[in-house]
Amino acid sequence: MHISLDGFVAGLNGELNWVKVDEEIFDYIGKRISEGDTALYGRVTYQMMENYWPAAGDKPAASKHDIEHSKWYNKVHKIVLSKTMKEAGLTNTTIINDNLSDKINEIKQQAGKDILLFGSPTATHSLIQLGLIDGYWLFVNPIILGQGIPLFVDIKAKIKLKLLTTTRQFTSGVTELNYTVDRQ
Repeated sequence: MHISLDGFVAGLNGELNWVKVDEEIFDYIGKRISEGDTALYGRVTYQMMENYWPAAGDKPAASKHDIEHSKWYNKVHKIVLSKTMKEAGLTNTTIINDNLSDKINEIKQQAGKDILLFGSPTATHSLIQLGLIDGYWLFVNPIILGQGIPLFVDIKAKIKLKLLTTTRQFTSGVTELNYTVDRQ
């Protein structure tokens, strides 16, 4: 998830025009997400992704990133947290609209690779509050927004983290921080 230095994941209206992305970051993220076989989204982010990624790689001017990510998006299993969406007609997609903790824990127990949460601040807030996030993969952008949608809200208890060695700095000034939740 991209985050500003002062802890915001989007502007007040959800804008992301401050996020720095380039080929170096796209290539790095592409390698990392290929390790996951499940993508988790909130409804708003899922609808935004679904409107672009299924056919993005087929466009005449598609970039290498568009082609690769479109292929991955089309094959990955998608989980959407939504109280309003219905599963009818959705391909390779599961909607979770109740019993969030039980259903996510059930999915985590199944065989498979990583479950990657993309964007979705509201869904992220719910998952954090329920203690369902096992790690934080953050891309700290060199900007202070001053206001916006924060990553962490209404935290009721400390969440201890362990920094992984995959942390790195990109030439754009973005710094990756990769933590696992220390449950000890």
